[in-house]
Amino acid sequence: MVESVTAQPEDVRLIRALQIAPRASFASIAAALGVTESALGRRYRRLRAAGVIRVAGVVNPGALGQSRWLVRLRCRPGSVAAIADALAKRPDVSWVALCAAGSEITCAVRSRTQEQRDDLLGHRLPRTAAVLDLNAFAMLRQFVGGRGHYWVALRGTLTPEEEAALGSDGTPFKEAPVVAADPVQLTPEDEKMLDVLAADGRAGLVDLAAAADLTPGRAARRLELLLARGVVHIDVELSAVALGLHARANLWLRVHPSAVKSVGRALAQEPEIGFAAAVSGPYNLHAVAVCRNLDELFEFTSDRIGSLPGLQSMEVSPLLRHVKQSGTLVSGDRLVGV
Repeated sequence: MVESVTAQPEDVRLIRALQIAPRASFASIAAALGVTESALGRRYRRLRAAGVIRVAGVVNPGALGQSRWLVRLRCRPGSVAAIADALAKRPDVSWVALCAAGSEITCAVRSRTQEQRDDLLGHRLPRTAAVLDLNAFAMLRQFVGGRGHYWVALRGTLTPEEEAALGSDGTPFKEAPVVAADPVQLTPEDEKMLDVLAADGRAGLVDLAAAADLTPGRAARRLELLLARGVVHIDVELSAVALGLHARANLWLRVHPSAVKSVGRALAQEPEIGFAAAVSGPYNLHAVAVCRNLDELFEFTSDRIGSLPGLQSMEVSPLLRHVKQSGTLVSGDRLVGV
């Protein structure tokens, strides 16, 4: 794709519908939106082929008893792109971006086992000669992100009646511990279904059952359990540029300890915030802001974020290039798969 695709109003309506009901049939979505099933299917296939949208099952290691980490790497000039690409190829690294004019990499580590995480953070990255500095922050509480249904940027795209027809009850994002107190033990059949969902979050029950050597009924029951326990969520990943959002930045906030929850919850209600979490380390809140341009980013961070009670300091680090987001590789402004 040479030129970026700009999402049209009907595209955005479909995207919002998928955020609410990512595995719903095209027939039910078409009925809710008042369009034909064939037209809806064509629109979805066009958006997916253009790299505007991707629906995928994303595993939450917290449900398996493992913590999640955010990592900032400062690298030698000329080495950043190679290190970022190598990180993006790892299945346990879900998010990779180049920041600070190309001298810094930010990534999210979602290792399924402690051994896998320790190998990356304790051995491989520290021993990489081009890495000058490494800081890792444990995620303590997630306020928004990962589940597109709760991103408020597209709120109002559909009418309340249309959202209700798709199964939305208007319930806001419910905070939960990052690491489950009662971890789920995956079966070999679960792993096979999760592999299929990672490639296509809308994969049918017949395909899931065939991959796991189960009946469609048993596959449906197991999938329902995995979704209910938070082991996997069906993520609707978007190209921000297609929505006209050209300026993205990491926000590292230092707030008074008594204000961490209130500021985190306030961030979650801002349309410009796609992710926000409390983290360990010198900054106790991390967020990702997505704006139309740098001027809008400046106004947003100085006026609305800067005035939050309890905020003591903030670092704004614009993203130079996205390499991977929520497990999806990014090429230019286009989502290109896993």
